[in-house]
Amino acid sequence: MVQYTQETYLYDPNVLLKLDFHRSPAKFQPFISAASPGESWLQVRPLKDTDYDRGFLQLLSQLTNVGSVTRTQFLTRFSQMKASGDYYVTVIEDTRKGEIIGAASLIIERKFIHNCAVRGRLEDVVVNDTYRGKQLGKLIVVTVSLLAEHLGCYKMSLDCKDKLIKFYETLGYVLIPGNSNSMTIRYDEDTPTLKRNSTSAVTGAAGDAYQTNSQFYNFFSPFCY
Repeated sequence: MVQYTQETYLYDPNVLLKLDFHRSPAKFQPFISAASPGESWLQVRPLKDTDYDRGFLQLLSQLTNVGSVTRTQFLTRFSQMKASGDYYVTVIEDTRKGEIIGAASLIIERKFIHNCAVRGRLEDVVVNDTYRGKQLGKLIVVTVSLLAEHLGCYKMSLDCKDKLIKFYETLGYVLIPGNSNSMTIRYDEDTPTLKRNSTSAVTGAAGDAYQTNSQFYNFFSPFCY
């Protein structure tokens, strides 16, 4: 395993120790948390600037197209995210292998509405499927959901495939009647013209829809508050 003399966290890892997993409606059997993930070799923590070498991007490629991201690009984006203070990329590491096996991102949006409140968006949720049966998908989602509450978000939103609706409902997310459509404009590199479409989406506890992998999508959701 590679030893690093200095590493930088994307955000303060101590905040994860403050999360009360008993506040979540999720049922863990047996009970686990970010502080005690169930195995001594599992660690839930913020993304590090050295995770380029721990397979973080390879894990994301199981979710969507990542592209040929160089180390310099990774470090530049990491620094930008850390400087903004609004990105909470959280990972699960198999410390035996020095490998990232799970990840989810909490993105903070700063609003003028609700007395200049902040809201959270859950994106890029992925767990290596060879670790099934260890409740890691549930663990990573609950971790960032509780983190959003801890950071003062007035709501948290997500978007997922229809087959995952039941899963997210067990974690406290609900569909909002009459507010379950999202509209997108795509700006993919291989798409010279704009594509407009309407798709069904899962919304958060108070309703806004958003698209996973937001670097490729902009959402226009009028009348969503």
